[in-house]
Amino acid sequence: MSGSADPADPVSSADPVSIAVPGPASAPETPAHGTVEGETPLDRAVWRLRSRGCWDDAAALLEPHSAHHAPSALRRAALLVERCMFTATGWAAAEDALRAAEALAHDDDERGGAACERGHLAYAATVLGVRDRADEARSALGRAAALLAPAAPGRPLLDFRRGLMAEHVADSPDAARAAYRRAHAGATAHGDTLLLSFTWRHLAGLALRDGEVAEARHGFAESLRIREELGFLIGTAPALAALADAAPDTDAPRLRAEAARLFRLMGGVPTWLADHLSAAVTAT
Repeated sequence: MSGSADPADPVSSADPVSIAVPGPASAPETPAHGTVEGETPLDRAVWRLRSRGCWDDAAALLEPHSAHHAPSALRRAALLVERCMFTATGWAAAEDALRAAEALAHDDDERGGAACERGHLAYAATVLGVRDRADEARSALGRAAALLAPAAPGRPLLDFRRGLMAEHVADSPDAARAAYRRAHAGATAHGDTLLLSFTWRHLAGLALRDGEVAEARHGFAESLRIREELGFLIGTAPALAALADAAPDTDAPRLRAEAARLFRLMGGVPTWLADHLSAAVTAT
């Protein structure tokens, strides 16, 4: 699997680079619905917890609001789906939260957002080897595409996730690149900085696979810069590991060592990064 890359717009250009992803460090982690949200005390508290991998605690803050408020229910479900992707655990809790969000959704944006999360949960189960739910993922993401208008705020995240399916399930890098570019342009237009860190990284991964090392290095560096500026600690080790794959031999060991340090600091999360770091150590 490969890397990822998330707008107050720190990204230097609204035009996505034409980029592919290295091994396991890129594919799995993907952004939750809404990414960095709002400026209320609750928003800030949820972001601080989420950015440190405390998804259960962040979801608990939203629980009192999610019983009758569809956006809160969807946001809570997205956090628990993201936890599944990073830890390969918590599937039942994510399913329960997602069903609650689906039940509360009352317009196309909310139904489309819930379908996008449903597709992402099925994708995560598939790529992490828990259970093959690829058909469910395709169906749910297709339903989301039918519900979300082209200019809807949730459309860039949907495009990104359809790119993940194209790259890691359908093995179609050209389709993935086109979807990532749409997501990148949409994230820029909507000011979704965290999503840009993912699109930069996955486009860079495709570039690296095509042998475009300088282009890949630029995309991975942008992804890392954004995550460090946002304080997205849980996503920093994967960004460092991805950049190491495209870095000169003089810099790669330092980047991998820092990635390994952060990985240990975060308690071995994301779990799928362990194999990538182990393989890199074995190869050196």
